[in-house]
Amino acid sequence: MEKQMVFAWVMIFCLAIAPVYGQHYSKPIKLGGRVEKKTRLRFFYHDFPGGKNPTTVLLAQANITQDFFSPSPYSSLYAMDDPLTIGPERTSTTIGNAQGLYIALSRDPNKFTAVLYADFAFTTGRFNGSSFSLFSRYPPTDFVPSPDIICEMAIVGGRGAFKMAKGFALLRATSSNAMTGDASLEVNVT
Repeated sequence: MEKQMVFAWVMIFCLAIAPVYGQHYSKPIKLGGRVEKKTRLRFFYHDFPGGKNPTTVLLAQANITQDFFSPSPYSSLYAMDDPLTIGPERTSTTIGNAQGLYIALSRDPNKFTAVLYADFAFTTGRFNGSSFSLFSRYPPTDFVPSPDIICEMAIVGGRGAFKMAKGFALLRATSSNAMTGDASLEVNVT
């Protein structure tokens, strides 16, 4: 009985002290005014799943997918290592690469929808060694994208000059091939 009373008093004492120490850590701390910088970038992104030297490869595909002949069957997982260039042609000067994963989500074989995670890393120029991370849903579009369609995607972080970046990227197709899935996109980042 005595041990139980001692234990009860120790518990009451510990519970009474916890809020006192907890208040020390709950005080708001005002940090100095952080100056946010705005950077605007424009470059081109080339995704080539077909041909001799693909930049995107299929990693996994569900056994229950109905249309295996679709350019990007429902629930397929892809890995990518796509070049970034200063011009719309694939032969333009390369300034970096986009590496990441995307999963095709559209059950409609005539539409393309995906969730995309990519790290856009720069290997030359002013932002050499820096990258930003894009994690967003690519909205439903036809497999032959129109230059009139602009897709907005979220920037959720980065490293180097883009540490803790937040913003958005606007993607617009400049060329595409529905048979091979090859596409080039203009990317405007804020």
